[in-house]
Amino acid sequence: MTVTTSGQPAAPSEPAADVLLVEDRGPVRVLTLNRPDKLNALNTDLTRALSDALAAADKDPDVRAVALTGAGRAFCAGADLDEFSELTPDRPDAVLERAALTARLQTQMQQMGTPVVSAVRGAAVGGGAGLAIGADMAVAGTDLKFGYPELRHSIVPALVMTGLQRHLGRKLAFELVSTGRLLSAAEAAEHGLVNRVMEPDDVLSAALEIAQRWAAVEPRALHAAKDLFYRVADLPTEAAVRAGQDVNALMRGFRR
Repeated sequence: MTVTTSGQPAAPSEPAADVLLVEDRGPVRVLTLNRPDKLNALNTDLTRALSDALAAADKDPDVRAVALTGAGRAFCAGADLDEFSELTPDRPDAVLERAALTARLQTQMQQMGTPVVSAVRGAAVGGGAGLAIGADMAVAGTDLKFGYPELRHSIVPALVMTGLQRHLGRKLAFELVSTGRLLSAAEAAEHGLVNRVMEPDDVLSAALEIAQRWAAVEPRALHAAKDLFYRVADLPTEAAVRAGQDVNALMRGFRR
């Protein structure tokens, strides 16, 4: 099964139906970025297809967890720079639409009730780095190259900076943004960016093991726990505890 891009036309050389692959493995939906010749760089078609597929998974009662991965030797090389020639100041509507789409995708996984694990091999840079750490958990291959090299291309990593700051201390986050230094898998694990480091061929199977564990949990309880987890992160202590009290009362109806 493949996902189209909401009826948007695609270039003949790259049909929209092929940029994202969708496979259900029982209650786990596997989404695969499928532009391996471009290191799964995010053009508009792929960005929209992924956003649509995440929304569809979150609405499907048969989907208990999502695993996000990339085809080929890279997870995602960030934005497709070939598209930038079309996103120019004389086309403000196109620029704003793409920015809004990218911003939504970068925060979408944490806003879903359904948990998402990323299975990351090779390059995860720029927007791809944002996707990797935007999932609820991440499994990385020993071949990981993680970072934000946008300034090397005279681009500001504007839409991924919030996620990076929330995952890292300011000094290291600014180092990555300003110098373009790439982190290895060991460094990413040391700084809490990924949960597990595996040999590249074992990354997806490890991510699926996590997803299957999620799938075995009462979905209403897991959705409530995920929602509360992200809500309390941005609340003062007293308000966060009150939110926890509300969920504590609600959860009494979750027992089977």
